[in-house]
Amino acid sequence: MSVTDRVIRIIAEQAMIEPSDVALTDTMQDLGIDSMGLVECIFALEEEFDITVPFNANEPQASDFDISSVETVVAGVERLVARQKD
Repeated sequence: MSVTDRVIRIIAEQAMIEPSDVALTDTMQDLGIDSMGLVECIFALEEEFDITVPFNANEPQASDFDISSVETVVAGVERLVARQKD
């Protein structure tokens, strides 16, 4: 399963929808995920990928992890996973 598929599965789980209903262009707000749900998503991503998401992920200009859309979350997870392998 790809990083994208795994991220989408986690986000869909939090939004209580089917993964097929999640588009890369969706924002967390589009999916009905509130700030508490977002925290749960981040914890689940950290556990799934054994990564640490920067605490300031809600401020993309202050962090290289952007939570504004599904696509940017996937990109952020991919970067963190790649760094782990270095």
